[in-house]
Amino acid sequence: MTTIEKGAVGGGRKILVVEDDPFLSDIYHTKLKQAGFAVDLAMTGEECMEKLSGGEYDLMVLDIVLPQLDGWEILARVGKMRRQKPDSYINRLKIIILSNLGQKEEIKKGLDLGADGFMIKAHFTPSEVAEEINRALGTPKR
Repeated sequence: MTTIEKGAVGGGRKILVVEDDPFLSDIYHTKLKQAGFAVDLAMTGEECMEKLSGGEYDLMVLDIVLPQLDGWEILARVGKMRRQKPDSYINRLKIIILSNLGQKEEIKKGLDLGADGFMIKAHFTPSEVAEEINRALGTPKR
């Protein structure tokens, strides 16, 4: 069961966090829940694809280096889903890459594959990640 902190501004919008590091996924889960979002976690690329196929999300926070399927392959599959299912929620899904990768070529690749934003983990605190998600979704600040 997903819970939302009382008085938070995320409006219960549903976020899928795809992160294989248990420590980081726990931190992002807690911070985003405090910001008022409903949060689901996926630890692998395969789990991510299962959740995207079986649920409906407003935004996905996506790491690139993942077991099984990496973030590049997830972006490619989401692109294919968008082309095959033009009426699906997947076409409204915002995607923010949150990765330790950060070379210009990697950022360009992510955006070219359909990501709406690219954040380098070392440059953003969990609170700043929540703020960026609010901005991406047009949610007012606290």
